[in-house]
Amino acid sequence: MTYDQMARTPMHRWWRPVLGTVVVAAGYLLVSLIVLLGGMLFAVMAGVEISMTGAIPFADPVLGLAVMLLSIAAALPVVFGAAWLIQRRPPGTLSSVLGRLRWGWMLLCVPVALGAGVLGHLTASIVFGLTGGEMPAGIGWAGWDTFISGLAVTLILVPIQAASEEYLFRGWLIQAFGAFLRTPWPGIVLGSAGFAALHRYTGWGIVDVFAFGVVAGWLAVRTGGLEAPIALHVVNNVLGLGISSASGDLEGALEQGAVAWQALASSAVQLTVFVVVVLLLARRRGVETTTPGREVSPPLPINT
Repeated sequence: MTYDQMARTPMHRWWRPVLGTVVVAAGYLLVSLIVLLGGMLFAVMAGVEISMTGAIPFADPVLGLAVMLLSIAAALPVVFGAAWLIQRRPPGTLSSVLGRLRWGWMLLCVPVALGAGVLGHLTASIVFGLTGGEMPAGIGWAGWDTFISGLAVTLILVPIQAASEEYLFRGWLIQAFGAFLRTPWPGIVLGSAGFAALHRYTGWGIVDVFAFGVVAGWLAVRTGGLEAPIALHVVNNVLGLGISSASGDLEGALEQGAVAWQALASSAVQLTVFVVVVLLLARRRGVETTTPGREVSPPLPINT
């Protein structure tokens, strides 16, 4: 069976994906609230000013970054728990068709994502220059203290945060729809819509994030797992937040907001290069796209 159909186990019943989705959504909101309240308590104890006027309620952008990333990362055990307790299947089936995360394959995708990201940033510079658009804040230097603190939080928490979003919006949702449907596209599209709604971007930024979600979802199905999407997501966030940490503009990065249309050219190049190279590597390495020794199964009958 393909990646999107991994929830079609002998224990599948029509209500399990439905109940699981409700539990995952409620659990995500609950753990996010707990992390936010914990962050505010820490801020009070540490003497950090709390302000409710921005996207984050902290005057210290590094603390705000840590709380934001943790609030998303905390959803990961919720997704795993729903697969195990409600759908009665190994959580590893959310990772790939082999029932586990293929670490070697994921690490191979990291330099590909890095190269694609660099090409995307270069494309943005060229397009903004040719069109006379106002380039977003670029690479600057705010000092080692600012850079190191922001980079440390980024490197520690972004891999978990990005993986959590992939397991939630690509893994869980695609497989929840795949438990009933032959095509993965409803899960890909709705998961991408939820992914875009999680962010605070407006205008072209919504299109950008939605397109990222669609490509990541399609890659998950096409490569048989979340490894390539996680690698792309982690590298994308580390690059963006690393640049913001260096320039001292973490607060602006957390605000998100409007995105110029020229930035879509950067994303188009980044995603295209990543997809093409990853698919070539997957074919050369013989990456499994279906469960070994099993044919793609038809939709299971709805049992009570």
